[in-house]
Parts: sequence; C-alpha cells; structure tokens
Amino acid sequence: MTTAFDPIDLGGKRLANRLVMAPMTRSRAYGPGAEPTELMATYYAQRATAGLIVTEGIQPSPLGQGYPDTAGLHTPGQVRAWRTVTDAVHREGGAIFAQLMHTGRIGHPSLLPDGLVPVGPSAVAAEGRVYTREGPKEFVTPKALSGAEIRRTVADFAEAARNALDAGFDGVELHGANGYLIHQFLAPNTNIRTDEWGGTTEGRIRFAVEVVTAVAEAIGGDRVGLRISPGNRFNDISEDTPDEVYLALLDRLAGLDLAYLHLMEGSNRDLTPRLRKVWPGTFVLNPFTHPDVTGADALGLIEDGSADMVAYGALFLANPDLPRRLASGGPFNDPDQATFYGGDHRGYTDYPTLTA
Repeated sequence: MTTAFDPIDLGGKRLANRLVMAPMTRSRAYGPGAEPTELMATYYAQRATAGLIVTEGIQPSPLGQGYPDTAGLHTPGQVRAWRTVTDAVHREGGAIFAQLMHTGRIGHPSLLPDGLVPVGPSAVAAEGRVYTREGPKEFVTPKALSGAEIRRTVADFAEAARNALDAGFDGVELHGANGYLIHQFLAPNTNIRTDEWGGTTEGRIRFAVEVVTAVAEAIGGDRVGLRISPGNRFNDISEDTPDEVYLALLDRLAGLDLAYLHLMEGSNRDLTPRLRKVWPGTFVLNPFTHPDVTGADALGLIEDGSADMVAYGALFLANPDLPRRLASGGPFNDPDQATFYGGDHRGYTDYPTLTA
C-alpha cells in the first residue's frame, strides 16, 4: 500500500514524500521592488521537509498584483531575491515550485503603478473589498482585456516561468483557482465575452489552455502544475455547474504531460473522483474540510488512491516540521495561533521554537 510518506517522482525529480505545502498569501515582500525578503527564505526553509513546497502567489507582471507586499517574478532584482529563497530550501533538501498568480479584477488601482487599473476577461466588478495600505477598499470595475492584451498576458506568464527557473525554482504552479484571472476566464459570471475567449465552453477554457501551453513550451511540461477550484465562490465567482468546463479543460491539457494537477476541492465532492479518473498524471488534492483545517485523516487519501499527493495549508504554517508530526501522530501546534492570510507580518517568527 502506498502511503503519504513514500517517495514519488514528479517531473523527473524524486520527492521525499507525498505531502505538499499548499500556496498561501503571506505579504512579506516589503519595499518598492516587490522582492522577497530574508524572512521569506527562513519561512520556506523551515518547511523544506515537505515533499513539495508551493509558494505564495507571485505576480507575473506589475499588473498582476492584487495585494500589498506580494512578490513578483518579472524583474532581475526579483529573480535574484528569489534565488536566496530557493537556495535556502535546496540546502535543506527540499523542492519548491513558484505559484504564478495574476489576480485580474481582484485588486485596486492603489496597488498598481500609476495609471493602471485591474483587468479581467470582462468589465464586471467583484462584490466586496480588497485590503490596501490605506485599509479595505471596494473592488473597482476592471478593464476588459483586448485580444492583444490577452496575448501579452499569456507571454507574461511564460516569461515569469523562465524567470522562475533562473531563480532556482524546480518548477511553477499556475494559479487557476480562487477567483483570480485564469479562474475569471473559466467562470460564466466573470467572463461574458462573445469572442473566441468566451461564449462557449471551448471559449471559456481557451485562456487557461493558452497560458498552460505557453508555459509548458517555455520551460517544459514536466515543470508545470495547474491549480483549479471548480465551484469555488471565493472572490465572487459563480460556477453552479462546473463539470462540463473543467472536464473539457482537463481533456485539452492531458497531452501536455504536466507535472501535476492540483485540485482545491469544494463542497461538491462528487466531481473529485471524475477529475481524478480523467487526469492522466500526478493528482494533488487539497481536500475540502471546512470549517476544520486539513488534518491527519487526509493521509488516507493517498492510501485509498484518491490522490497521489495531499496538500496542507494552515497546519503547515503552525507546524514547520509537519511531515514528522504527521508520521508520529502529533502533537500539532494550533493553526488558530498563527496569522496565515494577508496583512502585515513583520516580526512574525513562524514558530521557530517547536513543541515536542
């Protein structure tokens, strides 16, 4: 029987176990250059016993930023700074993928260079507010991307992926979930286009297919993962019947020999085994456990074949040596004692002194 603590080959790289540290926004790239800091290198190196670390979302271009103090991968300085992070993880024997995240309509002009506004597939504003340095602000109506701007955005993703390899990452994960740009093209309430990037199932999956294909061509499919979250309502997304779109998307991507598919499971758990069945490669599952955090019982998803790898989020924040604790049955630090999403984390030490 395969267990979560058995090694696995991922895109030709041997991973020590099948436990993934899920991507989580940290907002620690302080300063005007949107560059990673030494604190980030420490944070990721502490968690290098994960089979695979997936970083916080990294914007592939200045326009892709939706939160304060998130890091980019579109300047030489950012590439050099990320190298300190990847070197730290590799010294500890870990593997790390960069999650490339364009937030699309989720953001605010105050977070972008002068004169820029958030963009999306259509000029449809999200309901709600976004955190800025001046406090929460209402989402604005995004600028609908033109065909030329869509092609430029696809190229931005590919260039950022090349930058990720230059920065020492083992690969990249494309963020197609949680209501950000790729997800916005997939969802019917955010994509009301009538051109080749909208209107039909084939049109709505086109942008995702183009981004994944361009990145796979740039750095090799075996270094590329894709994260999806069918039916996830986060960031004002509405996908009441996502099955057709996501099954079509996976069908189009199956031949690219990607490193993995990363499913952030929603409350409609009936879709999970269908996606698992049709996906030909490594299947990473971030299981739906709301309102609880993913715990030790998720290890059984490897044993029963539901997934090849299991992703942990909040529990990895509170327990940097999580694989050891899972293997021994605990004890676990309480994730509620950690601030794990957004905000200003200067001075937060990530439990460097571990309990027994």
